[in-house]
Amino acid sequence: MKRLTILGSTGSIGTQALDVIRNKKDEFKVVAISANSSVDKLIKQIEEFQPEYAVIMNKDLLQTVKDKAEKYGTKVLTGIEGLEYISTLDNVDMVLTSVVGMIGLRPTIAAIRAGKDIALANKETLVVGGRLIKEELLKSKSRIIPVDSEHSALFQCLNGENKENINNLILTASGGPFRGKKKSELDDVSPEMALKHPRWNMGRKISIDSATLMNKGLEVIEAHYLFDVDYDNIKVIIHPQSIIHSMVEFKDGSILAQLSNTDMRHPIQYALEYPNRTESLIGYLDLIKNNTLTFEQPDLETFECLELAYKAGKTGGTMPAVCNIANEEAVELFLNNKIKFLDIPKVIKEAMNKFDVKYDFDLDYIFDLEEKVREFVRTII
Repeated sequence: MKRLTILGSTGSIGTQALDVIRNKKDEFKVVAISANSSVDKLIKQIEEFQPEYAVIMNKDLLQTVKDKAEKYGTKVLTGIEGLEYISTLDNVDMVLTSVVGMIGLRPTIAAIRAGKDIALANKETLVVGGRLIKEELLKSKSRIIPVDSEHSALFQCLNGENKENINNLILTASGGPFRGKKKSELDDVSPEMALKHPRWNMGRKISIDSATLMNKGLEVIEAHYLFDVDYDNIKVIIHPQSIIHSMVEFKDGSILAQLSNTDMRHPIQYALEYPNRTESLIGYLDLIKNNTLTFEQPDLETFECLELAYKAGKTGGTMPAVCNIANEEAVELFLNNKIKFLDIPKVIKEAMNKFDVKYDFDLDYIFDLEEKVREFVRTII
């Protein structure tokens, strides 16, 4: 039985992971869970799974959770210290990191130092701290198994392959809710419109990132660190059906693709069970019904965020962190109706132009930089 800590158990990935676990109780034991402020959801999860530990990030809600968790024997912690603690428990085999934003970096590094396998669903961890993560992995027995559908697809296609034979990694993108639109059509986009993703059921932040294509840009940077492939050899194509989750093109001209139904429980199940494969929870792909697969080039003029992410990745050092932090802040401002949809790339571009690149940095520097970038974005708004 595999024993798990789930960081971000009340979010989109976390709840779907618990659905996988709910249907495979003989395979998994939930040892610890965490939430930011979704206290009602967290309490229900404590009641159902009765973990040893639960973390509520919002310290004002600590006593509320403690009062409910007491009868189940669940110890309740709070803050980043709580996340790090449940990521390093001796009786945990794997940590699923599905928190939103770069807050996932600290507990992920703590888990790697403790020798835990990582099911990674928090792409910002590698975007802002890819070099730091890779340095820690060299000193640890930990493995990273990606949970994002695109990186899971690449991971599966590369299983057993010689990475020297890679020609290109090909990340597919649905195109989001505004595929085919021009800039002039996006001036009055509301948060509600941007949140209506045509294919995937995701959280609010990642849904906006998908609408701007920043999500795909962050995935490019993540793929660079996961698979040690040059940015010039990581391509993005629009695939509206979202049946092919990504592909690998090899030097001999062969292309391996991973296909499955559009349901995040598939890559979650694969990551949690790796290296095993058991009965699917989501059914099987019907190729007769899904018999049309189309592909398009991304529109970089309309969706500037993708190009900005490529630029940040190629610049390296702390520039991907600046890009990511500015994007997080800009998305929050957009969701709160403080800026327009088309202002998101403008904000990111200004931040990238403002901050110098540092190539030799540590974890403390990254979080100090976070405060400075967020303050800068608020100032220019």
